[in-house]
Amino acid sequence: MFRVLFYSPRIAPNTGNAIRMVAATGCELHLVEPLGFELTDSKLRRAGLDYHDLASVTVHRDLAAAWQAIAPERVYAFTSHARRSFADIGYRPGDVLMFGPEPTGLDEPTLADPHITEQVRIPMLPSRRSLNLSNAAAVAVYEAWRQHGFRGAV
Repeated sequence: MFRVLFYSPRIAPNTGNAIRMVAATGCELHLVEPLGFELTDSKLRRAGLDYHDLASVTVHRDLAAAWQAIAPERVYAFTSHARRSFADIGYRPGDVLMFGPEPTGLDEPTLADPHITEQVRIPMLPSRRSLNLSNAAAVAVYEAWRQHGFRGAV
């Protein structure tokens, strides 16, 4: 399935919602420290409800450790500054869908990481800054999963 990577997420409920989403889709969630919250945070638990046991969640001490553990072939970095739409990608199982911290997104040094295959964006109306992190991740995951016929879904 697909891998979602949150680089230094700051808001617990967003990560809790993502935990619920990866449990529902069979994806993996990779969190790269530093986190802006503790994984025991009650807001994270409430957002994820009872899905924690059904989700694959891994925390990495830094991006280098994440790349070593994941060994990705393709990484798509989501940024509002990209020209190419995320919907124009033909996703493959194992692809990493990478998202930056709230509220800044991925910074330039991170976007320059050689592991990143391409920068992509989610189209929005003009003068809008960004989507909520967990919503953006869900939009991306469901597009990737749709391309594969929602494999495994009932």
